[in-house]
Amino acid sequence: MNSDYSPRHASTQREDHEEPATQARATGAERTAAADRPGADRTGTGQHHITDTRPAVEDKTAWGALWAIVIGFFMILVDGTIVSTAMPAIMKHLDADINQTVWVTSAYLLAYAVPLLITGRLGDRLGPGRMYLGGLVLFTAASLWCGLSGSIETLIVARVFQGLGAAIMTPQTMAIITRMFPAERRGAAMGVWGATAGVASLVGPILGGVLVDTLGWEWIFFVNIPVGIFAFIRAWQKLPAFPIHTHKMDYLGVLLSAVAMFLIVFGIQEGKGHDWGQIWGPITVPELIIAGVVLLILFVVWQKVTRAEPLIPLSLFKDRNFSLGNMAISMVGLMIVSFALPLMLFYQLVRGMTPTQAALMTAPMAVVSGVLAPVVGKMLTAGRAPFIAVFGLLMNAIGLAGYWWLMSPDTTIWFLLLPSLVMGIGGACMWAPISITTTRDLTPSQSGAGSGIFNTTRQVGAVLGTSLISMMMESRLAANLPQMSGSAPSGEAAGGATQLPEMLRDGYATAMGESILLPAAAILVATVVAAFFRRRGMKRPVTS
Repeated sequence: MNSDYSPRHASTQREDHEEPATQARATGAERTAAADRPGADRTGTGQHHITDTRPAVEDKTAWGALWAIVIGFFMILVDGTIVSTAMPAIMKHLDADINQTVWVTSAYLLAYAVPLLITGRLGDRLGPGRMYLGGLVLFTAASLWCGLSGSIETLIVARVFQGLGAAIMTPQTMAIITRMFPAERRGAAMGVWGATAGVASLVGPILGGVLVDTLGWEWIFFVNIPVGIFAFIRAWQKLPAFPIHTHKMDYLGVLLSAVAMFLIVFGIQEGKGHDWGQIWGPITVPELIIAGVVLLILFVVWQKVTRAEPLIPLSLFKDRNFSLGNMAISMVGLMIVSFALPLMLFYQLVRGMTPTQAALMTAPMAVVSGVLAPVVGKMLTAGRAPFIAVFGLLMNAIGLAGYWWLMSPDTTIWFLLLPSLVMGIGGACMWAPISITTTRDLTPSQSGAGSGIFNTTRQVGAVLGTSLISMMMESRLAANLPQMSGSAPSGEAAGGATQLPEMLRDGYATAMGESILLPAAAILVATVVAAFFRRRGMKRPVTS
């Protein structure tokens, strides 16, 4: 282990409410914090050459840290989609019904989304390196627990802890990039981050199908253990000791935000299952969501009037790009989770593919996005990023419209790869430009809070997407196949490779194609929002 970079020493460095100019200088200082400590020796000769070697040292340190956190970030994002492929196998081996099995995913999403605002701020207070490593340990241990689960109840509880680990890790990844890379060199780093996010969301179903078909459902969790251990070792070695900020925790804000997020996310997740009616005694799903919205409003009011340091500096939203970026990423989150379900059902039930074959139909997305995202990252500048973001979002909208047009029982299979290719180009040009534009004016002390907000809105969009796409599919099935009573035949869906009778395929394909228009509309909204990004010039950092 390289002790020069160990996050264990982070507690010795503090930044207590710097002035904006000091904060701007701290971005570079943080990246070489270990080198500036008394006794630090980077040359191995006992000599210090900070002035002459700093640019090279900064680049090496920053990129080493980036590649270290990318491993863990990729793992938790894959885990968000990998489980969907294993649902039928989990139902069979753990003797669970569909409602119990759905909670394997719902529990993870709930535990992931609710704490993000808090864990982002804790990264500022305790250090993003420490928080990242702690979350990684929790996530890896919970993955082992998931794989060893002998009942559906145990698996659901283990998934809650997995989600908490992911919630601790995720905000730290963007915060670390914001701290280690100055704005003018952040494009390439965000390109790598964007490639990771885009590819992971598409690799999950493919990897899940292969593991379930070959080794069993447990291995979608066991595979995280060696990856998690390796990711921990690399992050321990490569993450520098970040200066920490002496934020006082806003405990009332923590309580209000946590309860509000829980009620909203839980209500959205459970709405369809309870037909948007009663959920506990006289309490209904709409009442839960309304209560959550009221508490969220109270939370915002409290953040404005409190004399203590707020959990979320509302001044962040005075920056146009930050506000618009959060709106856009929520629609991206909705699109990513909602387009896959009707597409997978179309491939399996209409075209008769196995889960693995269906997942491989999205391979062009993953490959193209992974190859192009680093290239796009090298092109990114503060001025170009908004234009590239609009282009990427528009390409995704075109790709989804292509699916709607081509989803038919008779379409040549190779034609169905074209929308996937287009969306791969869009993904490469979407994640990083939105992220870098949203966060480019954040100061180091605001990076944790800003990253927490950004990731929270993305996750809430994803939860909303899972609920809305289910309602959309039921509605379109009811319109196109009234004899199916608006729902997919559970036996065929669970079987994965069973094809619908020929007389039902046209109507089912039409229903799934029309359902794709929901994520297409969401990403089109994001395109319009991104068109209003501030394009040129660097704004003075927002102060809280």
